[in-house]
Amino acid sequence: MFKNKCNTFFLVLIVLFANAIKAQNSNFTIVSGKQKASILVEDKEPKVVHIAAKMLADDVFSISNQRLAVAKNSSGIVIMAGTIGQSKWIDALVSKQKITVTDVKDKWETYKIQVVENPTATIKKALVIVGSDRRATAYGLLEISRMMGVSPWEWWADVTPDKKDDLVLNVETKTYGSPSVKYRGIFLNDEDWGLQPWAAKTFEPETGDIGPKTYAKVFELLLRLRANTIWPAMHKSTKAFYSFPKNKQVADDYAIVVGTSHAEPMLSNINAEWKHNTMGEYRYDTNSGVIKDFFRKRAKETAPFENIYTVGMRGEHDSPMIVGEDDSDSQVKLLEQVITDQRAILKKATGKDAAKIPQAFIPYKEVLDYYQKGLQLPEDVQLVWTDDNYGYIRQLSNPKEQKRSGGAGIYYHTSYWGRPHDYLWLNSTNPVLMWEEMEKAYEFQSRDLWILNCGDIKPHEYNIELFLDMAWDMNPFAKSQSVKTHMQNWASREFGTQNSNSITELFFEYYRLAFQRRPEFMAWNQVEPETKSKPTALTQIHYGDEVSKRIDEYQNLMNTAEKLQKEIPANRQNAFYELVTYPVVGAASLNHKWLYSYKNKFVAEQGRGSAAFFAKKSSEAFQRIQKETNYFNNEFANGKWKHIMSMSPRYLPVFAETTATTTAVEAKPELKLALESYEMEVNHRTENSYADVLPVFNAYVKNQYYIDVFMKGEGQVSWQAKPKADWIKISQNQGTLDNKENSQQRLWVSIDWTKVPKGENQKEAPLGHDYQLIPPSYKVNSAIDFVSKDTLITIGVSAFNPKFKELENYKGFVEDKGFVSINAANYSNKKSGKHAQWETYEGIGYAGKVSVALPRTATSEMDVQAIKDNSPVMEYDFYSFNFGQANVRVQAIPTHAFYDGKGVRCAVAIDDAEPVILDFQTFGRSDEWLQNVLKNAAVKSTEQIINKAGKHKLRIWMVDPGVMIDRVLIDLGGWKDSYAFPPETKM
Repeated sequence: MFKNKCNTFFLVLIVLFANAIKAQNSNFTIVSGKQKASILVEDKEPKVVHIAAKMLADDVFSISNQRLAVAKNSSGIVIMAGTIGQSKWIDALVSKQKITVTDVKDKWETYKIQVVENPTATIKKALVIVGSDRRATAYGLLEISRMMGVSPWEWWADVTPDKKDDLVLNVETKTYGSPSVKYRGIFLNDEDWGLQPWAAKTFEPETGDIGPKTYAKVFELLLRLRANTIWPAMHKSTKAFYSFPKNKQVADDYAIVVGTSHAEPMLSNINAEWKHNTMGEYRYDTNSGVIKDFFRKRAKETAPFENIYTVGMRGEHDSPMIVGEDDSDSQVKLLEQVITDQRAILKKATGKDAAKIPQAFIPYKEVLDYYQKGLQLPEDVQLVWTDDNYGYIRQLSNPKEQKRSGGAGIYYHTSYWGRPHDYLWLNSTNPVLMWEEMEKAYEFQSRDLWILNCGDIKPHEYNIELFLDMAWDMNPFAKSQSVKTHMQNWASREFGTQNSNSITELFFEYYRLAFQRRPEFMAWNQVEPETKSKPTALTQIHYGDEVSKRIDEYQNLMNTAEKLQKEIPANRQNAFYELVTYPVVGAASLNHKWLYSYKNKFVAEQGRGSAAFFAKKSSEAFQRIQKETNYFNNEFANGKWKHIMSMSPRYLPVFAETTATTTAVEAKPELKLALESYEMEVNHRTENSYADVLPVFNAYVKNQYYIDVFMKGEGQVSWQAKPKADWIKISQNQGTLDNKENSQQRLWVSIDWTKVPKGENQKEAPLGHDYQLIPPSYKVNSAIDFVSKDTLITIGVSAFNPKFKELENYKGFVEDKGFVSINAANYSNKKSGKHAQWETYEGIGYAGKVSVALPRTATSEMDVQAIKDNSPVMEYDFYSFNFGQANVRVQAIPTHAFYDGKGVRCAVAIDDAEPVILDFQTFGRSDEWLQNVLKNAAVKSTEQIINKAGKHKLRIWMVDPGVMIDRVLIDLGGWKDSYAFPPETKM
């Protein structure tokens, strides 16, 4: 009897389980032939649900040309959307046990989607969307649009949906939410050169500003990206958000929460709304009465809506608060009084306990100093940490702060106006860096508010989506490689699976180059105070010529984008231009403008006729930017985006056309040469010219070096290169020069190492020699003759090709020309520590990947013995041909300490020396910080002794978790100044 009951019980379970599996995935037909569903939304649903239903209907129409009815009653096949407690249809399904909502009810922004057969007597089949609140239901409706293949950027980036006759979805029963971050949104900032003129002159001329029509489009985008918060535009070029009464109503209609920046307390736009002639000075110590009246008015006006009130106070537009007493204690006490008064105003205006009203305190710039000096902040106020304006978060919640009831958030920049230099035109913030900083913030419990300063929205589209996708759900973003996966999925959705890998690789290269130096920083000038353009720190002499390398890298990037554009389907051509072509061509052309200008000045100093060619290339790059920007604004998409794109925000020197340097033209045409590693040309008239020998070729690193063949004078020169040994290889053996388009040719010299005679078979390298004076037994010498009609120039070639048994099958790094260069992620060996280990982050750093010490919760080690005993270590095997004092330079990503008591440190040593601690932390807006963020690199060094030529081991230990090591240079006296460390010298 018991056995039969058990069998029956298990049979029922099996049937239920099978039904459950079957119910998890169901086909649902939205449109097929003449059959189409309707969208069922009740009248009493919040306005945002009706808006989202119409958006979905519009999306269906854009795909199928079929218009779905949005109704409050329907039959047959329906998409049924409702909010728990707002919809009688949903409540009836729950009571009849057709759906369960225990995983949705009373949750924040949580929705569930499933197909229900015969939910009522008149409805045959329903695609049911049930939301825990108004935004959740709206997100659920727009989730259907995502399933149909509609991009969130359908309008904002013209991602035209693919046409389909039939729309049939395979729907998985699934619950979405609650989101990882409670409030998620964007800050429209520095809108003067794009969003504001576009709105005023193109999209909303009836308002003449960023008004309710523009905000409605912004809020549509936010809903599609499952965001819920806006910090409105606030510059003096734009009327204040609340000066248009309809703005706050539109925000509420779209269920968007309104907050304001660090400089706008209590939803007030000080820039536009504070009138000195009637309101007096904006300082709390002398004019608090008027300021409080101002706050009261705004609190009363906004009380009926969803808001996050910024508490505290700064000065007018991004300046410190004015106080009479110029001491920290007075500043802190006054700021505490401001917050106390603001909370009393909010309590009276809303009738709520202040602890129940969302408030944010943003310790930005000098306000962080006040907070660090002891400012007492109410427990329920959100602590919204900020980056340093260049992508590196200044501070995060310590263990005590992580327990605050108000929680914490992040205000992050991918666009910025200010010192040391703006970057307002293109999106140049590395997405893997943004992931690393936000993932770190999330780990340290900053989960209540994430705001991205994205400038004008365009061209920040991808990083906006990445930022908001992470804020919605951090689970898919566990590793650095998750960013590449996310980008591949983004590119696949926008431009097809067949193009997704190529586009992803294109963008990873775009961001790698921008990480080394943002396009807007290429004039080497600064702002506040504004300076003229300056000489570049990129070397044109050493390591293959950094300027020419960067020219070629950007040319390849541009060529790839233009080639891909031809392969994109017709309905995505406009989207590709906006999202890929324009930013890539813009970045490449701004780089080319300056790089060719630097090349022009460099060769002009040598009297080369090619100076005119490089000046022309610089001018062409400037004209290309003009052409593309004019097209974007005036021709593209039938003028939809007229005035949206400026090629020169703030009209800074970096955006101006460069000046050209000319050279005097000599009468007689003459062949000339310039070699890598020499500032001057070869003077063939002087015997034993110091610049007539190429740097030594090293068999262990397989070098190549360039020779520039150029001419001076009028006319034409034909030349030939004649190697004197069969092991010398040249990329070009002959050519013709003229003083028009072809006045310079770059040759590359390399070695066929299979043909070079071997040096002596030795156990060890020669000790302590000057690398350029290698004993004859280790160096093979020959030359190349360059011949023209009346000129012979001989260039010496030396190949270092010993046969050391120690280096047979060696896998480490090797000295070359007096240095060893290492990419930190390419360690020879690594060892875990007691509580931490070194891991690799891909897609960031000069080397394209970095080593990071994790977990971030690991204990910092400062004692030398504790470092050796407990810390994880990376080891790098290297071989030196010299010995003596060496300078070990370590390049890290310039992050900041998590919080007080933590640091950004590692320790290094060669062989058995004691670890030396290197500290990368900067403070405030120091000159060191300034240079670090311009270069996205922090470099520290220490002296070490290499006691003999031969094999050695460099060790790098973690001191603080989270430190990210990019590159290492061991300089034995041979390194010449360069912007980046030389390429790796790996066997």
